[in-house]
Amino acid sequence: MKTIQIKYYKTPVGELILGSFEEKLCLADWRYRKMRSSIDKRIKTGLDADYIEGSSDVIEKTISQLEEYFKNERKEFDIPLFWVGTDFQRSVWDTLIQIPYGITDTYLGLSKKIGNEKAIRAVAGANQRMRSQLLELETSHFI
Repeated sequence: MKTIQIKYYKTPVGELILGSFEEKLCLADWRYRKMRSSIDKRIKTGLDADYIEGSSDVIEKTISQLEEYFKNERKEFDIPLFWVGTDFQRSVWDTLIQIPYGITDTYLGLSKKIGNEKAIRAVAGANQRMRSQLLELETSHFI
């Protein structure tokens, strides 16, 4: 079976679980939350992999960039991401991370950007799934 390297990281606002798969970040979420087990199950099933505590270059790069962010020295992240989701969800997430720092948009606006104006609820759902996987590290904007 494949593996997902995970590392716990304490931030000024709470403890994160960071995970990497194939040298891309696949998980950055709060360690202690109600949905932790269902999120972990979805990621493990989606990647056909198990968690193993350890680190990787991408996890260390993520920690470094998070430390810069918490010191107000960084507004955008430059971390390779591995999306775990459907083709539709990945298309929403790929579009979402293109929105610049500090910019406000709506689910309707995002739906139009992916070429499916009627998919507002599905876009909102995809946005929620992203938040429960990657804390929107690449998305410092407001939807």
